[in-house]
Amino acid sequence: MPGETQQELLCFDDVTIRFDDVVAVDRVSFKVTPGQTRVLLGAAGTGKTTLLKAAIGLLPINSGKVFLFGKDITLLSEKEMFALRSRVGVLFQEGGLFDSLTVEQNVAYPLVNRKQKLPEAEVHRKVQDALSFVELTHTLEKYPNELSGGMRRRVGIARAVVTEPPLVLYDSPTAGLDPITANTIMALVAKERDTQRTANLIVTHRYQDGQIMANFRYNAKREALEPANGGSTNGAKSQTIFMVMNGGRLCFEGSQAELEASKDEYVSKFVLRRR
Repeated sequence: MPGETQQELLCFDDVTIRFDDVVAVDRVSFKVTPGQTRVLLGAAGTGKTTLLKAAIGLLPINSGKVFLFGKDITLLSEKEMFALRSRVGVLFQEGGLFDSLTVEQNVAYPLVNRKQKLPEAEVHRKVQDALSFVELTHTLEKYPNELSGGMRRRVGIARAVVTEPPLVLYDSPTAGLDPITANTIMALVAKERDTQRTANLIVTHRYQDGQIMANFRYNAKREALEPANGGSTNGAKSQTIFMVMNGGRLCFEGSQAELEASKDEYVSKFVLRRR
């Protein structure tokens, strides 16, 4: 699998990761292109979060190659990785906010820690824009422990997208949330994808998260989600690919229709069948 193609934002080429004698990721290959969404399903302990960490060089790999924006990160130093990571947005599990920082300081963190510093006024403007995007401009001076779980997740999204990255990694964005709040979070992810043409790699246990990404798009004029046109090559449905991991291996990769048609017993566990 080539890693040099400019249209490949992220590329895993036959990647294996071991922790002592345990194989966490086993010969996994896939690529993520601009505007594309990949929804990664799988039981706990199947290597999903490990894969996300490897994507930005937070974990070493034992064999294979990982390309980020066309560069083989297995050959780069930590200093060289810093610049590449600044181009990737990350939503950590449960938001991953710093409890000792205000919402404004949390969202500003990726900006103030960039190699190229921005003027304070520009940082403030970008933070306000990001919080406006997730409809939380009134929380600037609050601390994470003053917010609900859904609000903390929305602040996490604001922090992930404040630098306007071409690629965003989401680690269980709806875990522990009620269905209504979870759907609100995924609507924001779809909004980011469709307004900025952002590529997403989403680790989730909820098949519904993938359904929203595959079947809806954000209409900027109406400021709301609407059913995607499945026949359009630019529609959300054609840009959403489902992947299923089992025991560190990628055991399925395909469209929603292909996922729902799968006869594999393990893969079928993650599908909500239409009646």
